[in-house]
Amino acid sequence: MDLRRLRLLRELARLGSMRQVADELHVTTSTVSQQLAVLAREVGTDLVEPHGRRVRLTPAGRRLAEHAVTILAAVDAARLDLDPRAEPAGTVRVAGFATAVRRSLLPLTARLAADHPRVRLRIGEHEPAEAYAALAADEVDLALTYDYNLAPLAPDPTLDVTPLWSAAWRLGVPSAAAPGPAADAPAVFHAFRDADWIVNSRNTADEVVVRTIASMAGFEPRIVHRADSLDLVQDLIVAGLGVGLLPGDQPTAPCVGLLPLTGPQALLRAYAVTRRGRAAWPPLALILDLLTGEPAR
Repeated sequence: MDLRRLRLLRELARLGSMRQVADELHVTTSTVSQQLAVLAREVGTDLVEPHGRRVRLTPAGRRLAEHAVTILAAVDAARLDLDPRAEPAGTVRVAGFATAVRRSLLPLTARLAADHPRVRLRIGEHEPAEAYAALAADEVDLALTYDYNLAPLAPDPTLDVTPLWSAAWRLGVPSAAAPGPAADAPAVFHAFRDADWIVNSRNTADEVVVRTIASMAGFEPRIVHRADSLDLVQDLIVAGLGVGLLPGDQPTAPCVGLLPLTGPQALLRAYAVTRRGRAAWPPLALILDLLTGEPAR
């Protein structure tokens, strides 16, 4: 059904005559009559019937006119929702890894509540592979993901990827076991070649980094433990059960030492990812602007 014809039917129900509809919409009475006849053929039933020298809606016409009110109101609401000039409104569904949610997303909530109360966030904690799958299934609008400079993710042409920030990771070891300063990352790793190693349980990126630097140091790491929680990684280190990568810009437990990694660095890189063509939706555009520090559109 053509929305323009539904609008004519709605106006006929409201105004009561084709001439008034024509005058209201600045068309001819003949045009109104012809378009309503086409609409009747589209729905397969008569919508108007003679009533003296005028016409009136049939029961089917009245019923469709009621639907037209709802349909056209929904279309107007959708247009307003998508209008980049309109005040953003809607729920932005986000899948992101915990650090990005804490560092990038949660600080926005107070500003959203104060300046854009009609924009809501629905947040789920996910590793990158899970977030990408949710994005592909249209289960989320925004994915906060990461990779490492030593384990880069291949670009997907169906996605728009915006860099957010980066952080150097270090090797977490028991404080008592920390050796003196080393020249480079392979030398740091070589000092722990006989240790057990801890890697992520839900993502392989940090394992790739560990294996890459270890190979440069001439050994294969003995990966024994897998943990998603950084707090649990630290607990395992404190218990003397192994060593593993930890972010260099976050506090650690008292008995955990962080050894700098240089030549090469282990650099985590965070991204905001959307499906191509979706970023113009006003609530999502607002969140992206706030994440990247751009002026709100």
